[in-house]
Amino acid sequence: MPDDSCDLFVIGAGSGGVRAARMAAQRGARVVVAEAAALGGTCVNVGCIPKKLYSYAAHFADDFRDAAGFGWHLERPRFDWKVLKANRAGEIARLNGIYQNLLATAGVKIVTGWAQLLDAGTVQVQTAQEKQVFTARHILVAAGGRPSVPVFPGSEHVVTSDSMFDLDPFPQRLLVVGGGYIACEFASIFNGLGAKVVQLYRGGQVLRGFDEEVRSFIAHEVRKHGVDLRTGMDVERIDKTGGGLAVTLNDGSCLVADTVLYATGRVPNVAGLGLEAAGVSQGKHGAIVVDEGYQTSIPSVHALGDVTARLQLTPVALGEAMVLVDRLFGAGRRKMGYDFVPTAVFTHPNIGTVGYSESEARKLFGDVKIYRAEFKALKHTLSGSSERTLMKLVVEAASDRVVGLHMVGADAGEVVQGFAVAMKAGATKAVFDSTVGIHPTAAEEFVTMRETVVA
Repeated sequence: MPDDSCDLFVIGAGSGGVRAARMAAQRGARVVVAEAAALGGTCVNVGCIPKKLYSYAAHFADDFRDAAGFGWHLERPRFDWKVLKANRAGEIARLNGIYQNLLATAGVKIVTGWAQLLDAGTVQVQTAQEKQVFTARHILVAAGGRPSVPVFPGSEHVVTSDSMFDLDPFPQRLLVVGGGYIACEFASIFNGLGAKVVQLYRGGQVLRGFDEEVRSFIAHEVRKHGVDLRTGMDVERIDKTGGGLAVTLNDGSCLVADTVLYATGRVPNVAGLGLEAAGVSQGKHGAIVVDEGYQTSIPSVHALGDVTARLQLTPVALGEAMVLVDRLFGAGRRKMGYDFVPTAVFTHPNIGTVGYSESEARKLFGDVKIYRAEFKALKHTLSGSSERTLMKLVVEAASDRVVGLHMVGADAGEVVQGFAVAMKAGATKAVFDSTVGIHPTAAEEFVTMRETVVA
C-alpha cells in the first residue's frame, strides 16, 4: 500500500480508539491513528484515572480522623495541592507513554493532529506542519465526548471538569453546578481535600437514572460529610468581583466562590469532524447513529464510545472496539451486551450498582421482591464516624433472578464488580442465599439478606 493508504483509519486515541487500532493491527491490518491531544483520551488524562487518584487523596482526610478511634495519635496533617498535582501529572505522563508504546509495538502509525472526513474513504489531518490526506478502507470515529456548558450571563467565568486537576490556586470556596456523577464526585473530592463546597442541582434529587433509594441515601451521606448540597436550585448569573465570583441564584440569594465548576453533562465530540460532508447520520447533540455492529449510515464509516452517546463508560468503549475489530478483520462472532453493565460513582461514600433500579424492574418485570440492609460498617464502630452503608437487591419474583444490585458504602465498586459476574450469568436469589459469605465484611450482606422489604 502507499504510505497514505490504510485498512483502518482511527480518529481519536482514547480507550476505544486505541483498543480498536491495536487489535486490528495485531490481526494484520494496516492502521493509522490521529489524535490532536494526549494519548489515552478523556479517561486517562482528565477523567477516570486522575479523578480516582484525587478521590484516594481526599479519603485520607477521613482516614486521619478515623485513626483516633483505633488508638493512633497524629499531628494535624497538612495537605499540599502542588504535590498532588505534580505526582498525578507524572503518573499520567507514564500512562501516555504506555499507550504510545502499545500502538507502536503493534505497528500502528500515529499522526498528531486534528482529523476530519473528506468523504467516505478519505481523511485529512491538520498537523503542526502540514495537511496530510489518507485513504482508508474503513474509518472509525472514536473522538469521545466533551463537557457542555449552557450560555448565561457570566458563563465565561466557569470551568469544566477538564480543568479541575490543575487549578491554581486551590479553591477554598468551590461551587459545583450539576447533579450527575461527575458533579457529585468532584463535590466529594474537593470537600475531602479541604474546600468549602456548595453543590447546586436544579432537579429534585441528584444522580438521575440511579435507584431512588440510592439517590436519597447518598444525598444524606454527602451532606453529613460536609457538602452543602442544595436541590431545586440554579444559577442566574455570575459576576467577577475583587472578592471572588459572585453567583446569583434563582431564588435571589447570592454566594461567593473562588471557582465555579459546571458539570451539567457531556456531549459527543463531533464538531469539525466533517461528518455532515461525508453524509454520516447524527442524532441528538450530534451523536453518531450506528447499528449493532457500530456501522454508521455510510458503510465504510464506523463509530463507538462516547460519540455514539450510548453508555459513556470506558469499559463499554473497549468492549465495542473488540466487537468492531472482530467484525471487520475477524470471524464476526463477538457480541456486546448492554444489560447488567456495572458502574461506580466515586462519591464519599462510594456507589456501586449493576442491573435495574427498583422502579425500572417494576415496570419491566411487574412483580419484584426487594431486599435491603442499612448499617454502620464495622470500622465505624470504633472510628466515631456516622457514615452508614446501604445494600439492596432487586429480584424478579417469577424467576427468582437477581436483576438489580446496589450499594452505597466503602469500596462499593470493588464489591459490585464480582457480583456483576454472577448477575450476568443469571444468578437467582437462591444461589445468593446458598453462597457462603466472607466474615466479617460488608459484602457478605448480599448473601445473607433473607427478609423482603414491605412496599
